[in-house]
Amino acid sequence: MSTPLLLVGAGGLAREVLAAARALPAEFKPLGLLDDDPARHGADVDGLTVLGPSELVHEHTDALVLVCVASPARPGARAAVVERLGLAPERYATLVHPLASAAQGVELGEGTVLLAGAVITAPQRVGRHVLAMPHVLFTHDDVVGDFATCAGRAALAGGVVVGESAYLGAGSLVRQGLRIGACAVIGMGAVVLSDVPDGQTWAGVPARPLDK
Repeated sequence: MSTPLLLVGAGGLAREVLAAARALPAEFKPLGLLDDDPARHGADVDGLTVLGPSELVHEHTDALVLVCVASPARPGARAAVVERLGLAPERYATLVHPLASAAQGVELGEGTVLLAGAVITAPQRVGRHVLAMPHVLFTHDDVVGDFATCAGRAALAGGVVVGESAYLGAGSLVRQGLRIGACAVIGMGAVVLSDVPDGQTWAGVPARPLDK
């Protein structure tokens, strides 16, 4: 029997996660979306209603939850929502699209989502509330921290460490053995050839820090 599912967030990411959940009808039964923007309450998002603010998760105790919030402008936003909601770990779903591929022995933390085409090539532990958008690649010995976001076609070579709440832009590439710091942001299409410190934004080929 499928499990009721609530999505926190009602933007484009929520639409993608909703589509992935609907591709797994034996696992999930989407109930609705929750969003803290009152202007969105009651709106229809791909046939599902925005029921109200995120605090309604506490009224639907039988439902699992996925937080669908991600932005390079606020890389810590998903972590902040999870902290504010204060739910037990078992309240969060883990979703793997049927067209994603995770090697035998991969462990995914609660709240983590792998969208279509994402690939994890070897056993590893992926953190809590990690988002791997379409066609993301994690290879051997990578360590992906809690709340990290990897946008479409981001790719990690072997032994890369991605810090908590880091954001890797679409099409970015990270050389083997490097570290991407906590809350760091990597621009679209960047090629990272050296360690990126916590909280910095890097872009370009090769990637370099952006002046603020």
